Amino acid sequence: MKISDFISKKSVALNVHPSDKHEAIDMLIDLLMTAGAVKDKEVVRRDVLKREAQGSTGLSNGLATPHAQDSAIKKTSVSLITVPEGVEFDSIDGKPARLIVLFAAPMQSRDEEMTEMGRLAVILMDNDFKESLIKAQTVEEILKLIDAKEEERAKAEQPEVSENSKIIAVTACPTGISSSFMAREALKNCAAKLGMNVRVEVHGAAGVYHALTEEEIKNADAVIIAASKKVPISRFDGKLMLTTAVGTAMNKPEQLFDRLKAGQGQIFHATEDDEPFTSKLYKKIKSIFS
Repeated sequence: MKISDFISKKSVALNVHPSDKHEAIDMLIDLLMTAGAVKDKEVVRRDVLKREAQGSTGLSNGLATPHAQDSAIKKTSVSLITVPEGVEFDSIDGKPARLIVLFAAPMQSRDEEMTEMGRLAVILMDNDFKESLIKAQTVEEILKLIDAKEEERAKAEQPEVSENSKIIAVTACPTGISSSFMAREALKNCAAKLGMNVRVEVHGAAGVYHALTEEEIKNADAVIIAASKKVPISRFDGKLMLTTAVGTAMNKPEQLFDRLKAGQGQIFHATEDDEPFTSKLYKKIKSIFS
């Protein structure tokens, strides 16, 4: 399975001219309807706009990644439009969006499918690659560029376990389709530029990716929680912790490392409320039969 498997030729439109953000979103959903991936446009539209209300998916340098996960989506799919002259998308840098990619997934999606969605989100962060997509003249060229980039990245990927990381992190977003993966990539790239190493666990729509090991947590000095939904944190008891929204890690990662360096985190002391429900249930059952 590869990223392009989720992109129908019918779900890509090049050099389009939406008048505003809402029309761009409508275009993307219409493309998915044409490709047979959506059974109720209004439900998907409502879900996309709900996510936008939580924080715009208009990122920097002309990229926007709206997304939705609901029962009106029949299969995990991607639609894509290029808008060379740009369209206002409430982007964090105030610039218009020129490449807009809609990530869509049904309520129950296979782990492998969501992994591919995450990979697409990550490669879109490569500015040169993004620009090549915007300049593409045919749908076939778009698909070839994505295949080539995915293959290039697969060859460069390194093993995820690193017991020597002094900084670890957890990323999570409400839908868990793209933002949490992009936040992970931003943290890793920023750490590399600063001559540091960070291990990042991702909470996505289908579960946990790149899970931190007990040994990694034990050896770490600090943890960054970049999450816009609740994640289990009791395992980080006694660690220097910095908490923020997933968007901050995605868009301003260096700020987080600077804050840690300045000693702005706090030592975290776990309480029962920080423990995952499954752990609480296990302890309760154990107490009954002990």
